[in-house]
Amino acid sequence: MNHQLPKTGVAAALGLLLTAALAGCGTSKGEDGGSSDTITIGTLRSQPHLYQPYFMERFAEEGVSYQITTFDNSPDIKNALSSGAIDFAVLGAPSMLAGSAAGEDVRIIGSAANGGSGFVGSPEIAGPEDLPGTSIGYPAGSSQEILLKLTLQANGIDPDADVELVNLPYADMAPAYESGQVDAFLGAETGVSIALEDGAHEIASPYDTPIGGVNIVFGTRAELIENDPELVQSVTDVFIQAVGLMNEEPETWVDGVVETFGLDPEVTARSVTNITPRYALDEDYLAQLGAQAEQMVAFDQISGAPDLSTLVDPTFVEASAFAE
Repeated sequence: MNHQLPKTGVAAALGLLLTAALAGCGTSKGEDGGSSDTITIGTLRSQPHLYQPYFMERFAEEGVSYQITTFDNSPDIKNALSSGAIDFAVLGAPSMLAGSAAGEDVRIIGSAANGGSGFVGSPEIAGPEDLPGTSIGYPAGSSQEILLKLTLQANGIDPDADVELVNLPYADMAPAYESGQVDAFLGAETGVSIALEDGAHEIASPYDTPIGGVNIVFGTRAELIENDPELVQSVTDVFIQAVGLMNEEPETWVDGVVETFGLDPEVTARSVTNITPRYALDEDYLAQLGAQAEQMVAFDQISGAPDLSTLVDPTFVEASAFAE
C-alpha cells in the first residue's frame, strides 16, 4: 500500500551549464582511489513538496552520490531532463505532459506528491460567490491554472470575463496578495501557508475537480530506461524510501526544508499538512493524470494530449521491494 498523508523565472544559466557538464551517471575517482557514481537530479527550490531528492542520498548504495540541481520552474527542469543535462527529476506533472505531447523523450516513472496547492484570499471573499470583479493570481501553464479555471467554472464564473486573472511567479503570490496587487490567488506551498499565517483564508478547495490532488511526479528519459534499467530501478528504490521518510517523519522533513532553504519553521510545518508524498502510479492516479492532460488541451496549454501509455512507465515502482 502506498503511503498517503493528507518558483519563478529561469534557472540560472551558469548552474544549468555546470549541471550539463557534470550530467549523466558518470564514474569518478573517490578519495580512496575507487570509483563512485554521481546521479544528477533536478527539483524546485524552496518548495517542500519537491524535497524528496534531499533525502535520497541517505538510502543510496555505497559509492553512489546525488548531485541536486535546483530550478525556478518545472518547464526548465523538464528541458534539462530532456536534453540529458540531468538524469532524474522531481517536477510538476504538466511539464512532463507537455514535453511528451511535443514528442520529447521524457518518462514519468513515479508520482511524487499530491496537494501542495491552495485557493486563498481576503476575508471579505467569503466564498466563490464573492469572486466576480476581483483579481486572482495564478501561475500560467501550471496545475494551479487548471485547478483555478475548473473551480471558477464549477461555480458559474467565467475566468475570461468575470474576474481578472493575474499571471504571477510562485514566489510572488503571497507578496502580491499582501501588497493588494491581487485579492486572492491559487498557488503552491509555501506561499499558501504564508498568506494563511498573515490572515488570508481558504476560499474553496482546489482538489474538488476531476484532477484531484495530482501535482508532482518523478521522471527520467526513455533513453536511460533503455540503456540502464538497473540504474533506474535502483534510483526508484531510493526515491520510494525517501518518500517513506517524509511520510513517517514529517518533523525531519520540516527541519530539512527549513535548514536547506531558510524558510520559516511555522509556515513550513503548516505547509506539509497540505502535501501528500507518494510514489504509486495506480489506476485512480492515472485517471486523474489523464484528466489533467485533457484540461491542458481544453485550456490551450498544449495542442494535443500525450499518449499516457508511452509517457508513464509504472514498472519500476511496481517492481520495487520498497513499495508497500
